[in-house]
Amino acid sequence: MDKFVVILKEKRTGQLDANLLNLHIEHLRHLSREGKLMIAGPFKNNEQGMLILICEDIEEAISLVESDPFVKEKYYNTYEINELIVANEENNWLMDNPQTTGNLVH
Repeated sequence: MDKFVVILKEKRTGQLDANLLNLHIEHLRHLSREGKLMIAGPFKNNEQGMLILICEDIEEAISLVESDPFVKEKYYNTYEINELIVANEENNWLMDNPQTTGNLVH
């Protein structure tokens, strides 16, 4: 399973009603129960939000984002999705990853 970082953008500030918020929270609960949501939350600047999704591929990630009531109802007008290459102790912080080695100055 791959991880995808979703940035929700262009928020309609001051236009959140309780019903839409509840629908969004239920969507997040569903994703969490299904093992598809790693983390979610708004940025402190109150302009954007973020999700990290665990999906089979980019198409699944897009489908999950586009089924979010915040996106469907244009509370966030746009979003960006990027696949995350996880760096950790287990993979030596990507020191031997082709993307890392390809970026090294020779």
